[in-house]
Amino acid sequence: MTNIIGNHVGGSRVSQTGGTLQDVFNPSTGEVSAQVRLSSSKELDDVVQVASEAAVAWGATPPAKRAQVMYRFKRLLEDNADKIASSISSEHGKTHDDALGEVARGMEAVEFSCGIPHLLKGTFSEQVATSIDVYSIPQSLGVVAGITPFNFPAMVPMWMFPNALACGNAFILKPSERDPSVTLILADLLKEAGLPDGVFSVVQGDKVVVDAILDNPEIKAVSFVGSTPVAEYIYTRGAANGKRVQALGGAKNHMIIMPDADMDQVVDALMGAGYGSAGERCMAISVPVPVGEKVADELMDRMVPLVEKLPVGPPSDPNAAMGPVITKQSLERITSLLQSGVDQGAKLMVDGRGLKVPRHEKGFFIGASLFDQVTPEMDIYKEEIFGPVLSTVRVADYEAAIKLIHNNQYANGVAIFTRDGDAARDFVNRIQVGMVGINVPIPVPVGYHSFGGWKKSLFGSHHIYGPDTIHFYTRLKAVTSRWPTGIKAGAQFNFPTMS
Repeated sequence: MTNIIGNHVGGSRVSQTGGTLQDVFNPSTGEVSAQVRLSSSKELDDVVQVASEAAVAWGATPPAKRAQVMYRFKRLLEDNADKIASSISSEHGKTHDDALGEVARGMEAVEFSCGIPHLLKGTFSEQVATSIDVYSIPQSLGVVAGITPFNFPAMVPMWMFPNALACGNAFILKPSERDPSVTLILADLLKEAGLPDGVFSVVQGDKVVVDAILDNPEIKAVSFVGSTPVAEYIYTRGAANGKRVQALGGAKNHMIIMPDADMDQVVDALMGAGYGSAGERCMAISVPVPVGEKVADELMDRMVPLVEKLPVGPPSDPNAAMGPVITKQSLERITSLLQSGVDQGAKLMVDGRGLKVPRHEKGFFIGASLFDQVTPEMDIYKEEIFGPVLSTVRVADYEAAIKLIHNNQYANGVAIFTRDGDAARDFVNRIQVGMVGINVPIPVPVGYHSFGGWKKSLFGSHHIYGPDTIHFYTRLKAVTSRWPTGIKAGAQFNFPTMS
C-alpha cells in the first residue's frame, strides 16, 4: 500500500479528510515512493485557529523556557541526523553526505535560536524627563508561516521556525509537495523536545494553501524561499493583505577568476559549488567569469577532464559526488536549456545529457555539463537553470566582470578568487550583491549573521535567520511611564516634549 503523507497539527500527525493526492517520487529510481494529500483552504484555516489558540500561552512563556525547548530540539537533531538525511536523500536525491551537511547548516540556526532571550531584552531609558522613564519591549506577532522549497527541505524550514518559535510565535509550515516527509520528522522532534501542542504545524499543499496563508488575517508574517516569480507574487499578495513578508527569490551567481588566482583552488571551488547537490542550490555558482583569455583557456583545460569524470549516482552509492535532479520535469527543462545553449552559439565542452546510471535507468539523472563562450544574451545565462550546468562567460578585464554582474537581474551571491587584497577590498565595496565570497565559492553566512540577496533575489526589507530574525518575528512596543511623586504640573495642551 502506498504511504500517504499528511499534516502535523496539534502535536501529532493527522490525515486530511479530503484533498487531491499527489505522487512523491524517488528521483534515483523514477518510481512513486509515496503520495502527499494536498490540503484545502478550509483545512488551512482550521490549523490557523489551532495555532492562534496555542500562540497565546506560548507567547506568554518566559523566553528562557522557550529556549530550553530549542536546546532539546537541537540535541534531538544531532541524535537523528542520519534519519533526517536519509529522508532528504530518498525524496530529493542528494547524496547522504550532502544531506548531512544540510542538516548541520540548519542546526546553526537552531543554535542561534537558543540565545534569542538575550536579544529580546528591549531597551530602557531612565528619567528622560522628571519622573518619566521610557522602555521598549519586543513582543511576538502571534501566528506566522513559512513556505519552503524542495532543494533544502530541512535546512530552509530551520532558517525560519526555530527563531520564530523562540520569539514566542506559533508557526505554520507549508513545505514543498515534492519532498514533504522530512518536515514531519522535524515536527515529531519538536513535540519530543517539549513544544506545546498547536505551536508548530505542518500543512501539506499547493497554491491553494499558499493563497490561503497569504489571505488569512490571523497570519501576521510570511517567510518564503523559492523562484523569483513566485517570491514576487507572495510578497505582493501578502503585503497587500497587511502582512510582513520576506520572500527570497532566484539567483545567477557569478565567480570572478582573476589572473593571479590560485587555479587549483578555483577548480576545486567550481566543481563543488557548481555541481554539488546537482546544482539545485540558490547559492550554487553557475557562471564562472575568467578575466583574460589566458585564464579562460587554462580554466577549460583543467575543468573539462574533471567534469567528464564526475561520478554520478544514487545516494546509496558512497562514491557518487552528485545525485539525480528532483523530478522528470526538472530533467527535461535542464536538457532543453542545454540544447538552447548549443543552438544560440555557446560551446558545450562537456555534455551531461543522456546519462544512464546502471540499475537506475529510470532515475532523473543528468551528468555535469560545462559551457564556454557564453554571452549575456543567451538563455543559459539569463535563466536560473537550477541544474548541474556551468556557463562560462569570458571577460577582458576586471571592470567588464563588474559590469556583467551589475547588469544581471539577480543579486543573491557572488565570489571573487584572487590573491590581491586591494582587488578583493574594492570588489566588496563596489559589488551590488547581497552575499559576497572572497576565495569562498558559496558565501552562505553562518547562523548568527543573516542571509539574503539584493535586487530580484529578495522582496521585503528583512533577510532570513540571524539578527534580522528578531526584527521580523517581533514587533516593538514603546512604553512611557510616570508614577505619582507629589509633583503637580497642571494640564498641558501643547504637544508633549521632554523639557
